[in-house]
Amino acid sequence: MKVLITGANGQLGGALQRTAPAWAELNAIDADDCDFTEVSMLRARLTVEAPDVILNAAAYTAVDKAESDEDLARAINAEAVEAMVEAMAETGGKLVHVSTDFVFDGAATRPYLPDDARNPLSAYGRTKAEGEDHLRPEDLLVRTAWVYEAGGANFVRTMIRLMNEREELSVVADQIGAPTWATGLARTIWALVERRAAGTFHHCDDGVASWHEFAVAIAEEAHALGLVARIPTIRPITAAEYPTPARRPAYSLLDCSATRSFLGDAPVPWRDNLRMMLEEEAKLG
Repeated sequence: MKVLITGANGQLGGALQRTAPAWAELNAIDADDCDFTEVSMLRARLTVEAPDVILNAAAYTAVDKAESDEDLARAINAEAVEAMVEAMAETGGKLVHVSTDFVFDGAATRPYLPDDARNPLSAYGRTKAEGEDHLRPEDLLVRTAWVYEAGGANFVRTMIRLMNEREELSVVADQIGAPTWATGLARTIWALVERRAAGTFHHCDDGVASWHEFAVAIAEEAHALGLVARIPTIRPITAAEYPTPARRPAYSLLDCSATRSFLGDAPVPWRDNLRMMLEEEAKLG
């Protein structure tokens, strides 16, 4: 099966390449290979390459910057997706598109189901929702949240850097979700593709955390591995005390039970996956 991965140099793109099954004939591209804002060129390239499946891990993910650069975010998160769908409709291929918890407003009191109504609060969330709207019934949409990977640019690595620089940190404690190791997400995506899944699925690691609780766990696990010399004071604050240009959902837990039932596997606790990621990080030096 010919599989094209977009966003090849990103966290998920790299994880998808590392976990690819033997049956996948891979081709991976990134912004250096193809300008995703030039949709006619993108469409033409995909039509010529004619993959059986596109795994779209490319995205504009600068959440706060998108508030002042929504057109660029839309070009990558929505218009490029439309071009991919059009190319696949012409060649008979399938699009697997990765989206985000930011399409929801965070007003729920229980985890969001795949078919729950969306109401994004930010430019980033709006453009990702618009990208979802271009998918066909035969395509596959996978929503996720709080993604991190060894060697990537993410919350975990930022926290480790700050913990080695400061004696005290302040981290938001009233935004709730579930951290997600990109390697586990990639494995779920491959499993869904192998089983020819279509429609909308959710994947996050098992459990619940605030950003503050996540940071405390990072400190404890990183210290045990020698990645931080000492555990700093980590002070919980409210989102109001740490204002950002983009509004973020206060509660963005995703219900992943249908995904696990479809695949017949068990969810992995987020702290277990965090530990495995940090072990990889330690090997990177």
